[in-house]
Parts: sequence; C-alpha cells; structure tokens
Amino acid sequence: MEALLSITLLALAVATPFWYPRWTLKRALARPLPPAALRTLSEYIPVYDRLDPALQQQLQRLIVQFLHQKKFVGCAGLEVTDEMRVAIAGLACMLLLNRPSKVYRPLHTILVYPGAFAAARQEVGPGGIVTDGRQTMLGESWTDGRVVLSWEDVARGAREWSSGHNVALHEFAHQLDSESGTTNGAPYLGSADSYRSWSAVLSRDFAHLRHEAWTGNPDSVLDHYGATSPAEFFAVATEAFFGKPWQLRERHPALFDELSKYYRVDPRDWQDAPVAEPAIVEMPAVPANRSFAWASW
Repeated sequence: MEALLSITLLALAVATPFWYPRWTLKRALARPLPPAALRTLSEYIPVYDRLDPALQQQLQRLIVQFLHQKKFVGCAGLEVTDEMRVAIAGLACMLLLNRPSKVYRPLHTILVYPGAFAAARQEVGPGGIVTDGRQTMLGESWTDGRVVLSWEDVARGAREWSSGHNVALHEFAHQLDSESGTTNGAPYLGSADSYRSWSAVLSRDFAHLRHEAWTGNPDSVLDHYGATSPAEFFAVATEAFFGKPWQLRERHPALFDELSKYYRVDPRDWQDAPVAEPAIVEMPAVPANRSFAWASW
C-alpha cells in the first residue's frame, strides 16, 4: 500500500509541472476580456474596430494568453495599470494574427518605464579604446526573455498610428526575429525557398534604405534607423507595414508582399488609402559588393 502511494505521489510530482500550466491557461482562456479591456484596445490600437469579428476574437484570445503568461514590472517608480498591460499585450499580439504561435514563448517579463530611459552602453573609439556611456532609449528587446518599453512612447504610437512609428511593434518584431535562433533580420520562415525570397528582397531594400539614409532623403517611407542593421530594418519595416501599409506597398511592393506572407494579414483592409498617393519609386539594383548575408539555413 505504501509502495502504491509512493508511486502515485511520484507520478503526480512528475506530471504536475506539465499539467498545471496547461490547466491554468485553459481556465484563463475561458474568461473573456472585460469591457474596459476592449475599450483599451480601441484606444491603443486604432485599427482594432476595423478588424473583422473573427480577427478581433483571435486577438482577444492571444491577449488573454499573453497576460496570463507574462510578468509586467514597473520601473523608475511607474505603477503598471491594467490599461497598460492590455495595451502592450494587444500591440504585441497584433503581430501574431493568423499565425501559429506559442505567444512569444521565450518571453517572460516586460519592463515598463514612464518615458525614455538611459541604458548602459560601451562605445569603441579611435584606437579601439572602449569607454562606458549611457544612451537614451525608447525600447529594448533582449534574447533572455525581456522586453523594455517607454510607456509614454507606447501611447504616442497609438496617437500617431499612421506615422509608422510604434515602439511596441518594433520591439516585439525583434522578439519574433530572435525565434530563428539569432536576431539578424530573418525570423523563422519555415523553408529554404522562403529564406531565399526574403533574403533577396530585404537585402535589396535594406541597401536602398542605407542609400536614402546616407543622402538624407526626407521622403522615405521607412525610418532611416532601419539602415543600422538587418535586424533594425526588419523591425522598422514591421512598423511601416502596420502603420503605413498603403505607402509601403506603393514604394516597396516586394517588401510589402514578403511581410504580408510572413504576418498573414493585409493592414490595408483596416485603413483608408491616403488621399495623395505617393509616387512610384523604382528600386535600384544592389551592386554585387553591397549584398548582405541576410540569413543562413
């Protein structure tokens, strides 16, 4: 009898870590978002009310899972409210619509500052001399399971949705990028053919943006910060895809199509076309010495 009891207790001890999280998640998903949370979504995701009902339901379910699994931590004296949690979760989950997802499985903590924050950085100067410094940031994404956000700038992204600048979308795009094993501008795509197409298109448009940034072109649809690296290019392109889809499709049609295949949505369905359509800009060919190893597979 004692042996049977011991075996039963051992089996429970082994099974509980696998069973309990699933049970608690199932219970959480059974509870719909309250009306206050739905109002928050309409406020911080201006296109939410134009999503079709099926997408709204899908987004709500993803948000419930995100809120259940992730921890929010206020920094610099900030008290994180339910409104902040729902807004950030909603923005993060907009990137997951129609896609098989574990809802940012490696991510466990979102740190929220009241506004822009200073982060320690090392700078390499002339002669290779390394000096410690601090850089003002609006957000950061870490591969150790953390995202850091400025709440002031999260809210600004909602007010200025069509500007194509959204720090939350930017940082959570980095999280998706890192799911391939490294943050290099090529998230997990699933097949060699997909990587070849992605690499060809994004390498060309990245080179084009680098040229625009170098010449100071003020009419770029993409933020020049995206010229920093392939990883930043993907994050900046994600911001434009959701915030300025009509302009991105007009100026960078192949890039728009790659992002549409990856995100499995067309944000033009949720926004009216701009009154003045931007002129078509022909993409220059990338010289052989300016191609980039976008991803390895």
